[in-house]
Amino acid sequence: MKIRRILATAVAAAVTTPVVFLSAAPAFADTKPSPSSTQKPATTQDDPDEDMPSLEELRAAVALAQKEYDEAVLDLAKAKDDLKALDKADHPLNVAVTDAQKAADAAAAKKTAADEALAKAEKAVTELPADATDEQKKAAADAVTAAKTAADEAAAVKTEADEKLKKASTALADAGVAASKVVGLAQKVKTAAAEKLDAAKEELAFFEEIGEECTEDSAVKVALSGPKTVTAGQPTVFSLRVTNTSDHALDTVNAFANAIRQPAAGEEIDEETDFSKLVLPLEWSSPDVLEWTQFTEEFDSIEVGKLAKGASYDVKLRLTVDAKAAAGKGVVFAYGEYENNDGSCGIGDDYADLTFDILAADKGDKPKPTETATPTPAPTVTTGGNTQTTQQGGSSNTPVNGTLAATGANDTLPLGLAAAGAVVLGAGALVVARRRKAGAQA
Repeated sequence: MKIRRILATAVAAAVTTPVVFLSAAPAFADTKPSPSSTQKPATTQDDPDEDMPSLEELRAAVALAQKEYDEAVLDLAKAKDDLKALDKADHPLNVAVTDAQKAADAAAAKKTAADEALAKAEKAVTELPADATDEQKKAAADAVTAAKTAADEAAAVKTEADEKLKKASTALADAGVAASKVVGLAQKVKTAAAEKLDAAKEELAFFEEIGEECTEDSAVKVALSGPKTVTAGQPTVFSLRVTNTSDHALDTVNAFANAIRQPAAGEEIDEETDFSKLVLPLEWSSPDVLEWTQFTEEFDSIEVGKLAKGASYDVKLRLTVDAKAAAGKGVVFAYGEYENNDGSCGIGDDYADLTFDILAADKGDKPKPTETATPTPAPTVTTGGNTQTTQQGGSSNTPVNGTLAATGANDTLPLGLAAAGAVVLGAGALVVARRRKAGAQA
């Protein structure tokens, strides 16, 4: 279902948007709305709606990311070409090494010849006859001196040639190392640019899908009713009613519900808070699904199905707080969505929430066994004026006598916890989806 993809992305966005989690922190300590909760955020505070990029900005971000990626591709290609060029014989560094090698070889040959000439001259001195004249002795000594001078000069030339060869070889090797590093860095830049481009495209696609295709409307309304107190360890049943308020039938309707334990007064809530520990186990059953069904990541919605114009669908929600849980406060919340066969879709523009007190279990009493029998019909709720409603699945009209929980942006509902529940169970993503959509209407 298209909306499922949208909400899945919204859930992911909730994880990376701490301000959504923390936006309701002042309301955690008290169920009464604080005076400042209805005021516009101060300029020094983060406002998620103000931070939301526009469609033009997202498209510009994609264009910029594409440009950076294209440049990174070209830079990587050039870096690889520069590295391969070092293997070519006509590369200046290779030419320098070749020339230096030839000079070193020639110098080595001259030194070898000079050393041999010196050795020959020195041998001639030792082989002079006993009756050699002074002139013969002087000539032999002069030959040794000349050969030694030539040998020394040849050695110096060879040393210089060897040094030039070493420098040329080092320059070639260093260039190879540097070129390899450039290739590695260019590859990293390309990878980072590709990731940035993918992220920009995904953000744009998400914005276009939720901002232009599936918008908020009042076609699906949800209402919650139930007890104001829950005893730890004892199953407690709430009622959820999903109503089609549009002027036509809705082909596919889903409902989502979650329950969260509110943090204790004074408890610090920040980016490192493990919201999963605050989620309360919640199950549901309906006229079509009689067995209690646990909300999970894989099965995070209540499949209402087709809902006729003006029809309602009643669902039972069973909440069981851990028997060891301390006293405190909690909240159960829900919202609905729909998609029609023609591709039109929408997300309910209101969500319902119901707060309750959590009572610690009496240590002397054992928790009541979990219900396994077929749930009883959901308690009726007041929809404001009309006291008759048609329930999906062929049930007869049901009198409506209960009290509806407040819907809409209720100050008592911790928005951060709703988003946390979305992260854990895949529901409640509307909290973030709304903020996403706000940018489309800016």
